[in-house]
Amino acid sequence: MKTSLPSFKIKIRKKKNTPPGASPGSLNISADAEKPKISMHSYNADQLELNMPVTVKEIIDLMKTKTDRVHWIDIKGFGDKEMIDQICLSFNIHRLEMEDVLNSYQRPKLEEHGDHLFIVSRMFSHTADLLLRNEQLSLFLGSNYVITMQENGQDLMDPVRNRMKLGKGYIRHQGADYLAYAILDAIVDNYFPILESLGEKLDELEDELFIKPTRASLQKIQIIKRELILFRRTTFAERDKINDVLRTNTTFIKDATKVFIRDTYDHTIQVMDFVESYKEITASLMDIYLSSVSNRMNQIMKVLAVISTIFIPLTFIVGVYGMNFVYEDSAGNKMPLNMPELNSPYGYVGVWVVMVLIVTLQLWIFYKRGWLEKT
Repeated sequence: MKTSLPSFKIKIRKKKNTPPGASPGSLNISADAEKPKISMHSYNADQLELNMPVTVKEIIDLMKTKTDRVHWIDIKGFGDKEMIDQICLSFNIHRLEMEDVLNSYQRPKLEEHGDHLFIVSRMFSHTADLLLRNEQLSLFLGSNYVITMQENGQDLMDPVRNRMKLGKGYIRHQGADYLAYAILDAIVDNYFPILESLGEKLDELEDELFIKPTRASLQKIQIIKRELILFRRTTFAERDKINDVLRTNTTFIKDATKVFIRDTYDHTIQVMDFVESYKEITASLMDIYLSSVSNRMNQIMKVLAVISTIFIPLTFIVGVYGMNFVYEDSAGNKMPLNMPELNSPYGYVGVWVVMVLIVTLQLWIFYKRGWLEKT
């Protein structure tokens, strides 16, 4: 029965919505894009308010009435071009920036503009079949606001919201730059459980390869290898972006906040160390798999060689006596050189005894030389 192996394709790149040759800054929204869901947290040290505005005008009105607060505008879904245009107009976001938001495979990066910073980060999570999902989060940092935009509803920001609700730490006592740091730090911190999961997969796979390697084992190695390639490419760019944030002289990020961002930079270095270590382990697992398959093939060939060696003399003996030369001709004349054993009353039994002795002698020699031991 033929067994089919499951697919292990991982989408590393997403299709770009803007057609080739389109004008720079063209905002093309996919037909199947989700309708936007907006949440808005407005807070200061004493108060926290959650609003669910529907239109950009409502967002602007809330910001105008609460000028003493920091505002976090979280938008999930791009399926409303009119709203996207209004966001660009109201917050002075260049259309080239918004094009990078909508064409959601951008490398992590930092861009400085007159009245805001544009930051792109990449988030990792697991799908239902435990494959790696790679998504983009776009962040705009202004003097008293942070706008985050995602293509779909995958959300990794609950720890930030919980800290905000409980009023723990610095988040309610600092400005928008600290909120941006908290979001970036949450994204980088989420890399660690993903890496821990990959480490557990590697441990299980190593045990499997030593016990019984299969084609599925090779497939698992390839899955992890591709995930690590994707992880490595992202974390290198994420490290460079965090480094750019530390080096920038913009007024949007205070020196006091850069102390915390430096800790996030250290986390990206740790992530890169893990990724490099896991890449080496994956390469060694591939060597183990190939060695195991080769050893298994050698075992099979050794068994077949032993069987063939045993049957070579037996085949020779029965082949000789299978020529059926007679001892007497039709006239009754004896022909002593034409198999006198054919007329022996115990010839048949004698041949069997000789063959059994030959097999026994061969097996004893093979055993003494260690050729029958399982390696």
